[in-house]
This record gives sequence, structure tokens and C-alpha cells, in this order.
Amino acid sequence: MRILVISDTHGDLRALTRIVEENQNADYILHLGDCEEECRALLADKPELASRFLRVRGNNDFGSSTPLFATLRVSLQHKIFFTHGHKYGVYYGTEQLVQTAKENHCDIALFGHTHCSMCAYTDGVYVMNPGSASCPRDGRDPSYGYVDIVDGGVMTNVVFFRRSFHRHLWE
Repeated sequence: MRILVISDTHGDLRALTRIVEENQNADYILHLGDCEEECRALLADKPELASRFLRVRGNNDFGSSTPLFATLRVSLQHKIFFTHGHKYGVYYGTEQLVQTAKENHCDIALFGHTHCSMCAYTDGVYVMNPGSASCPRDGRDPSYGYVDIVDGGVMTNVVFFRRSFHRHLWE
């Protein structure tokens, strides 16, 4: 099973659309917030995605009724906790996020908000921030992520756009 993970598109419908179109084989698409307008536009254009496109509210999704966090059972052994992260102190570390994931019986925790990509395994929980698909803050290229659930376990991976790919998104 493959889960596509996107965060912090901040109105960049072109980036969101291109990432989704390039990754149509994903079983689920999770958007971690700061995306309300472009997510609505994408789903209006591609309603067939609605059953596998899940999102949470970010700190810039003003007036949204989208939840702050959600969980997704992806197999008998694995469950994902996903959130934007601004309510879990992610600028200062992932301890609160990991604890909340564990309280929700999740072994995978996904967050955005910092615009800085990372993958880690902490206290029995796979933790990933896919970075920002539109405006990274870590000096790297824009990015998104995958969570692959395979027979051998869980693999998290961040994918960086090549600069030429990113420039193409703006044309």
C-alpha cells in the first residue's frame, strides 16, 4: 500500500495537481493542511479522488470545518495519526506528536507546519514531515512524501522536486 503525503501547498494548485497526477497509483492521498482553497479546487476538478483524498486543517485554513487531526487504519498492524502539527509544538520537537499518536493506537505520525522535511523512528512510531510542496523553509527543494506499507513493515520517504520540475509547475 502506498500513501501519498502532501503539506503546506498554500494556494499552489499547480503544485498540488501535478503531484497528485504524477502519483495516481497511491492508495490514499493525505494533505496535512494549509491547503483549503486548492484542495477544494482539485476535488471539484477530480471528484473521483474524493474517496481516497483525506485532509486536516492547518493554521492558515481560516474558517475551515476540516478536523485538526485524523486517524487512518491502513492494515491490521498499522494505523496513521495525521495532523498539521501547529497544536502539537512541532517547532520544538515531536515528543507531543508521538505521545498523541500512541494514545490513538497509531504507529505512524504525519505532520507539516514547519515546512521542513524529516523522517524518523521515535519510541516505536514512524514520524514524517513531507516538507512543503510550495515554499520550503529548510533550504531544500519543495517536497512531498510517501508512506509505503509492505510485508516487511513501514517505509517513509521524502521526495524532492528537481528545480527544473518545480519551475515547470509555475509555467
